[in-house]
Amino acid sequence: MANFAYVPAEHETEKASNSYVMSIIAVIAGMPLPVINLIATLIFYLGNRKGSYFTRWHCTQALLSQSSLLIINTAAVVWSFMILFHKKEISDSYIAFLITMILFNIAEFIATVHAAVKTRKGHHVEWYFYGTLTDLICREK
Repeated sequence: MANFAYVPAEHETEKASNSYVMSIIAVIAGMPLPVINLIATLIFYLGNRKGSYFTRWHCTQALLSQSSLLIINTAAVVWSFMILFHKKEISDSYIAFLITMILFNIAEFIATVHAAVKTRKGHHVEWYFYGTLTDLICREK
């Protein structure tokens, strides 16, 4: 678990919160193309990678969550295109995958909004799975 015993400064909480807000905006703007949200979050991460540990940590966590969304959303888009252009049938597996994808996106959206609000207030939000990966990737200088 990352060590955030100190109270981050206003500019740190704003940038950390914005990393989550950026991913929300990118998902909405790039809905038909799943890679748009990852690219936007990556650009924001690259712009803040030399920032404070608090900011870098949350930018990294937001980027990791977008990577998972890219995988599941890309699979849904590819599968949908195969059905549309190759005249494949809509199967129960496809419907189940779409429902899972939608639920995953809704859960990620709620978690992202929650993280944006909490980090803006200076609280550390560590997501299950992504927080552990972020700890492995992001180190204090």
